[in-house]
Amino acid sequence: MTKRYVSLPEEAESGMREFIDEVDRRLSSDEDTCSVVEDVLIDLSGDREAYERWQSGESVSPAERVRLQSYDPCNTTLESEYYAEKDEEKFRRSKHIQWLWRQFDSLPIADNVEFALRFRRMLADHLFEDCGDDCRFFKGISFTYGHNITVGDNTIIHDDVHLDDRGKLTIGDRVSISDGVHIYSHDHDVVDQTEVRNYHTVVEDDVRLTYDAMVRAGCKVGENAIVGARGIVQHDVPAHHIAIGMPAKSVKIKPGWEDVATPVDDAGTNRQDERRLEYDLPDDLEVFDEFQRDLERE
Repeated sequence: MTKRYVSLPEEAESGMREFIDEVDRRLSSDEDTCSVVEDVLIDLSGDREAYERWQSGESVSPAERVRLQSYDPCNTTLESEYYAEKDEEKFRRSKHIQWLWRQFDSLPIADNVEFALRFRRMLADHLFEDCGDDCRFFKGISFTYGHNITVGDNTIIHDDVHLDDRGKLTIGDRVSISDGVHIYSHDHDVVDQTEVRNYHTVVEDDVRLTYDAMVRAGCKVGENAIVGARGIVQHDVPAHHIAIGMPAKSVKIKPGWEDVATPVDDAGTNRQDERRLEYDLPDDLEVFDEFQRDLERE
């Protein structure tokens, strides 16, 4: 795709680099991650004066206190924090980085595209299992944990994408993920929805997932394939195929790839079970049904 080169004034460029490098250095150090995230959010929000008044013992309103406390991720919870099978050690850190990412996106400065792309790219190095070079992450991307995501080089993820890594999610090189896409790596039993199954979901190199598409847990979208707008992937999409619809079905092979691609008539295989990830729950875990149902049948 043809794009324009855009540059910032040198003073703005210098300040941006200095700030991002400083946050990167602190997150890479032995400094407590909670403290780093708290400091960064206080300063980006312009709330340092109110925070210091509160810390010095001056009176603040209940609303101010909740706001100031919430800059520290240790005073917050995320939905994924309640998941029984999560890796507690990995989540302890990834939660803090994810909180910084999410709260940054809620700030007006996140609309400064050049700054925001670089800031999120730096955070991805600390949040993801692995992140390649020159990736671009736009506004409103959400994750389950973050630490079960691998992203290749030169991949672009647009606005309001959900990357569910309750299982494992691998995204290749040069992938384009359009606005509103949802990629899942967990599923629920159709009888007992509290029974969660985790999977490894794979999006291979050079894939395009277009607007509002959804990839079901455990599916693989093959190299150089396209999933059309609002397509719902319920089975593997072979390399070089174009799949559309609900559920998404292969309708043609990209021109020039006919000799190497799987024939359209042979597409549509579901290999979800091959990518299932087993997990063990702690023996001392107190399990409850959030819907308070009796699932036993006579």
